[in-house]
Amino acid sequence: MTMHIPGSEVFASRPVDPDDFARRLPASLPLHTVTQEQIDELDPLTYEVVRHRLWSVTDEMGEALKRMSGSPIVTDANDFDFAISDELGQEVQVGLYNTMLVGAVDLAIYWTLKHRTVREGDMFLCNDPWVGGGLHQNDVIVFQPIFAEGKLFGWTSAVCHEPDLGGVGLGSFSPAAQDVFSEAVPTPPVKVVRDFELQEDIADLWIRRSRVPLLVGLDLRAKVGSNTVGRNRLQEVIEQYGADTVKAVMKRMMNDAEQRLRGKLASLPDGTWKATGYQDQSHEGDRGLHKITVAMTKTGGHLTFDFTGTDPQAGVINCTYAGMRGGVMLALLPTLASDIPWSAGGLMRCFDLISEEGTLNNARFPAAVSRGPIGPAWQTGSLIAECLSQMLDRSAELGDRVQASCCGTHDTAVLAGLDARGEQPVPFINIVMDVMAAGYGARPKADGMDTGGLNCIPMGRIPDVEMTEYLYPLMTLWRREEPDSGGPGRHRGGVSGSSAVIPYGTDTPIGLVVASSGKAVAQNNGLSGGYPGNTAVGIVARGTDVKAAFTAGALPTSLDTVGGTQELRACYDQTFLAPDDVLYLHWQGGGGYGDPLLRDPEAVAGDLREGKITTAGAADLYGVVFDEDGVDEAATRTRREQVRRGRSTRSTAPSRTDAPTLDLSRAKRLDDNLVEVQTEDALVVGCAHCGRLLGDARTDTELDLARFEGPASVAGPHVTSDPSAYVDEPVVFRQLCCPACWTALYSGLVPADHPDHALDIGRLLPTSAQR
Repeated sequence: MTMHIPGSEVFASRPVDPDDFARRLPASLPLHTVTQEQIDELDPLTYEVVRHRLWSVTDEMGEALKRMSGSPIVTDANDFDFAISDELGQEVQVGLYNTMLVGAVDLAIYWTLKHRTVREGDMFLCNDPWVGGGLHQNDVIVFQPIFAEGKLFGWTSAVCHEPDLGGVGLGSFSPAAQDVFSEAVPTPPVKVVRDFELQEDIADLWIRRSRVPLLVGLDLRAKVGSNTVGRNRLQEVIEQYGADTVKAVMKRMMNDAEQRLRGKLASLPDGTWKATGYQDQSHEGDRGLHKITVAMTKTGGHLTFDFTGTDPQAGVINCTYAGMRGGVMLALLPTLASDIPWSAGGLMRCFDLISEEGTLNNARFPAAVSRGPIGPAWQTGSLIAECLSQMLDRSAELGDRVQASCCGTHDTAVLAGLDARGEQPVPFINIVMDVMAAGYGARPKADGMDTGGLNCIPMGRIPDVEMTEYLYPLMTLWRREEPDSGGPGRHRGGVSGSSAVIPYGTDTPIGLVVASSGKAVAQNNGLSGGYPGNTAVGIVARGTDVKAAFTAGALPTSLDTVGGTQELRACYDQTFLAPDDVLYLHWQGGGGYGDPLLRDPEAVAGDLREGKITTAGAADLYGVVFDEDGVDEAATRTRREQVRRGRSTRSTAPSRTDAPTLDLSRAKRLDDNLVEVQTEDALVVGCAHCGRLLGDARTDTELDLARFEGPASVAGPHVTSDPSAYVDEPVVFRQLCCPACWTALYSGLVPADHPDHALDIGRLLPTSAQR
């Protein structure tokens, strides 16, 4: 007997062809479809009214999920999403919550249509990331078919992150895992509802795996309830306007989204842009760096993302095809589609993916993938956002969409133990969500938002401290913004925050699992010479004096005043908190944009007043000096010249010593620091500040820049710890400058062998200008 293995299919790199897919479905499953003529005949008023009704349906689904769920992950942090899809699973309307999940929902429906019998009254449950629906096993989706006039009309879905679904690690996360069998069991689509009735045996089987079964059971019913709301409301719209009209609106929504995105892309220059990033460590005990690399090519109205060269899957830092696709949507939705309705089924027709199987962001079963969404998928999105921003920075119309990297990743900490505050100790699991208050990347015309959230969850929030202390035996000592954590730049990256907690209400040790990239190598890169934001750090202070300080009437407000023995935690680690131990987390801010020496001194003064930077940060990174009246303008000019001279003396000189100065009156902007100039016989690249010739596409493949590499600490106080504490490979601060005016064109915290994509002339000039 040959048995089908769920998730063993290799998804095509190109979007699913709806017509071809429909032809492959069994004739016993009639599909509700409409013709192109019916779509074209829609009057504008009906289209807009029905489109907004569908939007309100998804919004109500989300509210139902939040009201029924008892999990702070849903109710407070908004880590969930929902969708309405057409008969084939193409997403027509999605929510403004976890945008990475948008890249996975349709895959689960495609799989279900191919491998399950679909009937009215069914709902399917799935947490298999190789099938889709979510990006790792803790993303659990419940989805249902909607029938109209006896035919399959569409689907609704609701998905959220569950706090624990079993496995050897707390919160289903084992930092030591080498395959999926150490994690929560992946479950391919199974009917959890038949004939509109919840299958209690399936529900019992489902919650039995969890350390917090009541919470998981409540979330299951919340997702069933959310889908029920979606079905009822969608059927009301169908009854009012007719199935054909509603379906025509759904198809047109996707077509419009596709056409608008293709039109926007067509207005931009064709080219190829590259970005490379790293996961520092792959599992507990590992000290390696693991690379993800992408080349983004835009041709006309279409994008191709080629991940060839990405490192093989390793440890727990893997995601499946669904995760890679989710990473793409993380970047594409806010960067290119912020003014386009999020009909993801249409938007996803505008790009192709090329990726080798068995790599970090296209892992084969049975890879460990519990870190998938907040590791390789997130970094995939950050790298694509970096490529998109480089492309958009050349556009006068769309340049305001440019943004340096936001916060890098999610600094995960899972706390689990016994809550002894009641009559009987009860188990608890808390995934620390304070880290949602991360810094956004800077833009060409604005600073990044301070502790503004996560760019992958537009509606994300941090839990209320009082609610956290009510739910769990923990006391929060502080939660605050941290100075010097936003990437320095002409516009500053948003600052990040820190929090410190101590057990309170339990006498038994609390288990702790930590997982975070971005401790050795920056994942929150700047643009156009802007520095990356801070690196992350996690510390456990053992045997602190906190409770004695409380008795004495003192409130510890820093690691120095907490006392005890401080242990720096690895990227991937599992340990415990004793009753007198303190967990300290400092997560990541956003990258900066432009050379910080070009920042308005008064803006630096404002940052200092508001505690966004320190006096040392102002002088060392921004070259701004203060006196009793504010900015000392003369001292600031002197200090900035000192910094520029320092760059010149420490850097390796460029190869060209007799470069001419270009006429900037004829220049066209490429980014904050670079221009293209049409000379009498060539199109060349020069410095936007001093006009020095930096590259001629006829003779050069790289820009002629001065280069510096030094210790990571040279980047500034936002490098929170020595990279050698985490990885064996050398990590350096690399800066590329104009050799005439010493403006920084690139500033990065990278491995010593990191490729210099910033030097590539091909990303700046049209192909016709290159040799």
